[in-house]
Amino acid sequence: MTVTLRQMKQMLLGGADCVISARDELTDIDSRFGDADHGITMEKIMTAMKNAVRSFGEDGTIKDLMSGISMAVMTINGGSAVPLWTTLFDGLADGAPDRIEMSEEEFRSMFRSGYETLFEISRAKKGDKTMMDALEPAVDVLCAAAGGLADMIKASAGAAEAGARETANFAARFGRAKNYGERSIGTPDAGAMSMRYFFQGLLEGLKKDQ
Repeated sequence: MTVTLRQMKQMLLGGADCVISARDELTDIDSRFGDADHGITMEKIMTAMKNAVRSFGEDGTIKDLMSGISMAVMTINGGSAVPLWTTLFDGLADGAPDRIEMSEEEFRSMFRSGYETLFEISRAKKGDKTMMDALEPAVDVLCAAAGGLADMIKASAGAAEAGARETANFAARFGRAKNYGERSIGTPDAGAMSMRYFFQGLLEGLKKDQ
């Protein structure tokens, strides 16, 4: 199985559109225990990503694409999600091949690198009620799933969704929401939900490419 630069761009555009469409939901979730700006911040992040993807030159590589997205996101004035997503794309760039296509194993390694880089910065893990609750299981499943690219992304998106929804059972341990402790139980984490929509959008973008 080979993943091309064109497919990667379509997946990222799909991920961006899916998150942007969930802006109001994400803002509502964040308004309960945060600053009520998560949906707006994610819209800015995903719009910057879309612009970076659409303006990306024909002679660039997958590594170049991820680096360009990281730089575009880094310039945004926004909440705590900005440095986190910048770090994620830094990690994706570090794990991406400097070519216009990649193997199945390279695709898996790229996402593993993104997760591990973000973990080194955030130190949040599954159960802490953060975006990592969706990202960690999504990457784990992606690295273990069999089948074609669509099968891998579908399984990963399912894991991200389950992980995000499970955060409703946890008390927050990071960010402003941690001040609410047990009172945050019953509401999912906005960051995890953003990651869930991102992976769902990757699948939708891939389908459009087929």
